[in-house]
Amino acid sequence: MTTQPPNLDDVRIAQPHVYASLKPTPLLRHPLLAERLGLDVWVKHENHNPTGAFKVRGGLNLMARLSSEDRVRGVISATTGNHGQSIAFAAARAGVPCTLVVPRQNNPTKNAMMRAWGATLIEHGRDFDEAREFVEAKCAAENLRYVHSANEPDLIAGVGTYALEIFEALADVDVVLVPIGGGSGACGLIAVRDGLGLKTRVIGVGAQNADAVARSWRTGTRVVGDSANTFAEGIATRVTFDLTFGMLQRGLDDFISLSESELEEGVRIALELTHNLAEGAGSASLAAALGGCDALAGQRVVCVMSGGNLDVGVLHRILGTRAVHM
Repeated sequence: MTTQPPNLDDVRIAQPHVYASLKPTPLLRHPLLAERLGLDVWVKHENHNPTGAFKVRGGLNLMARLSSEDRVRGVISATTGNHGQSIAFAAARAGVPCTLVVPRQNNPTKNAMMRAWGATLIEHGRDFDEAREFVEAKCAAENLRYVHSANEPDLIAGVGTYALEIFEALADVDVVLVPIGGGSGACGLIAVRDGLGLKTRVIGVGAQNADAVARSWRTGTRVVGDSANTFAEGIATRVTFDLTFGMLQRGLDDFISLSESELEEGVRIALELTHNLAEGAGSASLAAALGGCDALAGQRVVCVMSGGNLDVGVLHRILGTRAVHM
């Protein structure tokens, strides 16, 4: 398996594989959000995909490009949910057996959806990284095709199709704010931006409570975090990955780390000002724009709403007694 970073040509090759199963997602300007932020802000609604998240694009492209041998023996991966839904959704369409390992206490809604798409689900470990380590041992023992959540050029090329949709639909984008867990979404943006020769700044958004990627990017020294204690499971990782981290080092322009209260406010403003339910990672870009609106003034900003698979219990906790005006 090649680990060369994908480029714009790879993204264009991925398009027919992606669009065979889904349509381009909306890129919308929400007047109330723009008024609240005081910005020329647009939202890329990857939460409108069939699995409720951007990662489905990568799964469709990767599954279409599997060897015949891999299709027969099946795939295995570790996930907190959105990547797993992507692989399960694409595997079901391709008739490929799929096993997914999630952390114990994982988002129950995401677990249910992965099972609904036909995956065999195993719960193991306290977080994503412990689940991943279990997968890496199991795939060798059972001769399954390991689908890494980040070190897969076909995944990145597939998710890069949303970046191409942004830049083809909207001219003169100054900044894109994108949540970063493993980094495939940001890397897709970087590949397309660079391939098109644009000057758009790509700014990553993460959680202060899961800051290994941010610290590694800022210092250039890759670190392993002790924990990833954030409700925003899409950005809850304690490690960096070879392929995506290399692309982030070369192409990411900045990194914003948010507190849990800031991430919660992102969920609230997504619901109130865009009428969209976004998970913690999915609304992180809106929260970052809110916190950095002075620095972003006068620029055209795109916020990637990467996913909408928020657990109902978490939603109740975030809203509490605060009214959200719809």
